[in-house]
Amino acid sequence: MKHKKTNIVLIGMPGSGKSTVGVILAKMLAKSYLDTDILIQNLENRTLQDIVDREGHMVLRAIEERTLLSITCNDHIIATGGSAAYSEPAMKHLKQHGIIVFLHADLPTLQARVRNYDTRGLAKRPNQSFQDLFNERLALYKKYADMTIENSNLTQEQVCETIIDWLQQSQIQ
Repeated sequence: MKHKKTNIVLIGMPGSGKSTVGVILAKMLAKSYLDTDILIQNLENRTLQDIVDREGHMVLRAIEERTLLSITCNDHIIATGGSAAYSEPAMKHLKQHGIIVFLHADLPTLQARVRNYDTRGLAKRPNQSFQDLFNERLALYKKYADMTIENSNLTQEQVCETIIDWLQQSQIQ
């Protein structure tokens, strides 16, 4: 039996606008909103940066995978952490009930938006540059995306309108 996909799952790099677009899109579509980074912090009772500092980026990825696999909801806009795409089981789980939307901003745009790279709580290797992280993740985002939006020069509202137009044309909603 095929499940109706009622969630919209936002993936992409830090600074691509997942959290901001997610809130706006949830309001525009009258759906609930879930930010998985906040969910992880609430479940762990600490910040993502604290997890990385104390236990390393691979522990954060494992916690993220476990958290993503535990999500069972419908009619939600889900903003994932930038490292969600590292977990194939988690992405397959999210894709069962959701449309995966890759918010793709170019590297210069992301670098301009993300000023706290070293203290943001990213699941990255120590001393890994933002460009290396971008290059490493790009193929993963493309692999799982049902839809990709190049949003370097779009406002958050334009991104939301693009998603809504695509959903209507695809008759998914």
